[in-house]
Amino acid sequence: MKGCFPENKQARYMVETQLKSRDIYDERILEVMSFLPRHLFVSGKSREVAYGDYPLAIGHEQTISQPYMVAYMTQALRLKGEERILEIGTGSGYQTAILAELAFEVYTVEIIEAFTKKAKGLLEALGYQNIFFKIGDGSKGWPEEAPFDRIIVTAAANTVPQPLLDQLSDNGIMVIPVGERSNYQELKVIHKLGKNYQIENTIGCRFVPLVVQK
Repeated sequence: MKGCFPENKQARYMVETQLKSRDIYDERILEVMSFLPRHLFVSGKSREVAYGDYPLAIGHEQTISQPYMVAYMTQALRLKGEERILEIGTGSGYQTAILAELAFEVYTVEIIEAFTKKAKGLLEALGYQNIFFKIGDGSKGWPEEAPFDRIIVTAAANTVPQPLLDQLSDNGIMVIPVGERSNYQELKVIHKLGKNYQIENTIGCRFVPLVVQK
């Protein structure tokens, strides 16, 4: 583990009952999520239910995703450990920490400055040194650091932003919820093969909309 964590019985129970019992099979993901202190990424009364099978509000009309959805999206990235990842939507930093455990470097973009400051402080305190932060419009990606082996978008877009497709490396994978309806989207897994893209529609989901600068 890149972070230093004590035994976490609540997290391990979450993994056993919510993830292993469904279709999450990547052992590395299961191990990371069985230790990572999810409760530290939320505040107030949410800490008492941090390991529940549902999303939680984190302020600014944003949420930390349900543990199963976090695991499913991470598994869809097919991480080996050497990837440079672009994360769109730092939010609480929970997904960021999981990616930092499983890949080489994580470049995370967040439009809400308060989220970036809070997540950066927590993740650095937990010992992570392979995460890089940017405040800005996630739909534009991080062109100065492109290309990326993997891209994960943790908010729903009406269509897949072209700048993100452009910043995905050859043989790269992007995971993104897409849909115009506020109460339902479809999680797409996009494989870039040269100038072509293979798009796999996976599961239905519900995410807050991707915030863009006007």
